[in-house]
Amino acid sequence: MNEKIYLGKVSFAIKLRRSLWNLVRFFLFRPFGTKLFRLWRLLLLKLFGAKVSWGCDVYASCRVWAPWNLTMEAGSCLGPETVCYNQAMVTLKKNACLSQYAMICTAGHTLNTEESGPLNNAQSGLVVASVTLEEDAWVGMKAFIGMGVVVGQRAVVGACACVFKDVSPKTVVGGNPAQVLKTLE
Repeated sequence: MNEKIYLGKVSFAIKLRRSLWNLVRFFLFRPFGTKLFRLWRLLLLKLFGAKVSWGCDVYASCRVWAPWNLTMEAGSCLGPETVCYNQAMVTLKKNACLSQYAMICTAGHTLNTEESGPLNNAQSGLVVASVTLEEDAWVGMKAFIGMGVVVGQRAVVGACACVFKDVSPKTVVGGNPAQVLKTLE
């Protein structure tokens, strides 16, 4: 198993926190969609444990699974209709951007049938790994970033790309699976 990947668990306490967060998100986060309420949304994330800069932007239509596993630096952005499925830590460094409809996924399941147990036990075989978007990284529309991936500084992930391996700094990738298209200067 990759050293970045570790066994995950969704405890009862996490389920309770998630339930409360979903209620707050539905009634107090999502309805306040204009830029006027940007600080309000950031405050709600902070109240649930997110380490977000007041200078970042999180759209009201964005879905964050666990705010307590989110770190965002100044200028970073979770765009419209993005999904941040962060059972493990997701970090967006300075000016990193996840464009509309893109998804970050920090969880999966092991394919080893001895570890995964019976199919009716969804928690068996759960594995998680953090995702990081380095400074000035940009993830294009409808792209998918898989668990354990680091998108390097000034790297660009093209629209609809599926990324399962780290993206080197100053690199443009695209396709499924993502392949290097260009190196930036």
